[in-house]
Amino acid sequence: MRSPRQVATLALTVSVLAVTAACGGSPGTGAARPSSTAGMPTTSGRPATSGPATSTTGRPTPTSTRTSAPSPSTRASVTTRPTSTPLPTAPAPTRTTPRPPTTSPRPANPGLPAHLLGTVVSRVPTTSKVVALTFDAGANGDGVPAILATLKAQHVPASFCLTGDFVRAFPTLSRQMATYGRIGNHTDNHPHLSTLSDAAVRTEVSDGAAAITAVTGRSPRPLFRFPFGEYTAHTLSLVNGMGYVAVGWTIDTLGWKGTSGGQSADTVVARVLAARTPGEIVLMHVGSNPDDHTTLDADALPRVISQLRAAGYSFVTLSALGI
Repeated sequence: MRSPRQVATLALTVSVLAVTAACGGSPGTGAARPSSTAGMPTTSGRPATSGPATSTTGRPTPTSTRTSAPSPSTRASVTTRPTSTPLPTAPAPTRTTPRPPTTSPRPANPGLPAHLLGTVVSRVPTTSKVVALTFDAGANGDGVPAILATLKAQHVPASFCLTGDFVRAFPTLSRQMATYGRIGNHTDNHPHLSTLSDAAVRTEVSDGAAAITAVTGRSPRPLFRFPFGEYTAHTLSLVNGMGYVAVGWTIDTLGWKGTSGGQSADTVVARVLAARTPGEIVLMHVGSNPDDHTTLDADALPRVISQLRAAGYSFVTLSALGI
């Protein structure tokens, strides 16, 4: 039999063990372990708390009413923006080298007489005793006043072939010639056309026409005279294709050479008379020689007119070509 003291001691021991077990402790520690981690620092430095679970942002965990996250296929159809489809790139244009024309360009003015195309007209096609006096204006206008005075006094018509450079430099003289007689296109800058590209030839012709028209108020089309009288079958076809008839001459007086070139007023008259023929086209110039400043054509003009008349000739402009 145990003594009452032993029984009491045993009961106390059993009671302590029961309390220890209930508190999660272990015998011999002398104190019970905490029942939770509330208030203890976590690895992130935040105190752990008891109670309802929370999200990592500290917001309450959503209730069960939250819609379940869509599956990957559903999410892509809802949240993914459509990718812009790149516009198709136009293919680079294929460069081809144009073939040279096998035929002459069709004239811009189909009303031009066919027999005047494909050739440089050197005389008016007639059996009548007529002469066409033509004057080129490209360098200067030193002889214009005297020439116009003679033509007016003798009632003789004439034709004038002007360059763009001339009309820009001498607008008043250009208007006087255009008012008095028939005018033609002598290009813009008086170049050697056979040395230029097709585009440059067309530019020379079109720019010359534009300048002449702007200054004189009259179009030079369809009369055209090649600078220096130089041309090829190709440049001729280009000019015809722009609606022009190329006009040359029967005789060049060579008055432009001046006395420094061995010419005189007498030689001018002699050359014109020696070449006289029905439809004769005479080439003269309105300017002076750049070296000796003589104006032989202007000086010889009165005698040219009187002696041709004495030989039974009258005078026409290039309109006698029917254009």
